[in-house]
Amino acid sequence: MESQNVHKFAIGALSLAGFAILWELLAIYVDNSFYLPRFTNVVFAFFGVVQSPVFVTDVAISLYHFFIGFFFALLVGIPIGMAMGWFRIFDKTLYPIVEIFRPIPPLAWIPFAIIWLKLTHQAAGFIIFMGMVFPIIINTYSGFKNVPRIYVEAAKVLNSASSYKLIKNVAIPAASPIILSGIKTAMGVGWMCLAASEMFGVSDSGIGYKIWFYYGIQSMDHVVVYMLILGFIGLFMDFFFRSFIQSRILKWQKGTVV
Repeated sequence: MESQNVHKFAIGALSLAGFAILWELLAIYVDNSFYLPRFTNVVFAFFGVVQSPVFVTDVAISLYHFFIGFFFALLVGIPIGMAMGWFRIFDKTLYPIVEIFRPIPPLAWIPFAIIWLKLTHQAAGFIIFMGMVFPIIINTYSGFKNVPRIYVEAAKVLNSASSYKLIKNVAIPAASPIILSGIKTAMGVGWMCLAASEMFGVSDSGIGYKIWFYYGIQSMDHVVVYMLILGFIGLFMDFFFRSFIQSRILKWQKGTVV
């Protein structure tokens, strides 16, 4: 097992090294830093950025925007999805409304975000909310809708006939893998919306704003740095979320893995 991990790490390191060399050679061939900055220049710019106190502020503000949208997407999306998936009346009433608004790109809400909330942190959070809430609603809805009927009947036999007990003891545990999968998908969509909302003027600070700022002054090596920072933070959040699910919430699934 240890040798396999070493082999996998070596292949990954060689792949990254090859990509960096190819990037550097291609940038030298293009010979235009506005079109493609050199890898070495990006590395130097990266260390300059991460040592700046402004960098910590930018990351903190972007995370603040993200968690505003994330919190309200969970607060709104999960109850709506549960109601639609469990109660027929809510399914018939809310499903057409959700399906009308769901295909609208989150960035289309930027004008209203600016009108309603001005250039504030809440405006950026609103765009992220619009990107995250529908994947959460749809996955929660699907999870509750597809709870096996035999689970419900067995719970009723065991004196859990009320909707509250059935939802608590049957529907939520059965639907949790799909719900959490929807939350994971929503986090990716929300992170993309964060960059776009900050770039297009909803916020005057943050990582996305810095990408647009450095583009304006044609410092493309710094643009790439902040793009990579977005990728690294997104990767870390995805890893943390998956590790948390596997070790805590869905630990009962470990016995099903072959």
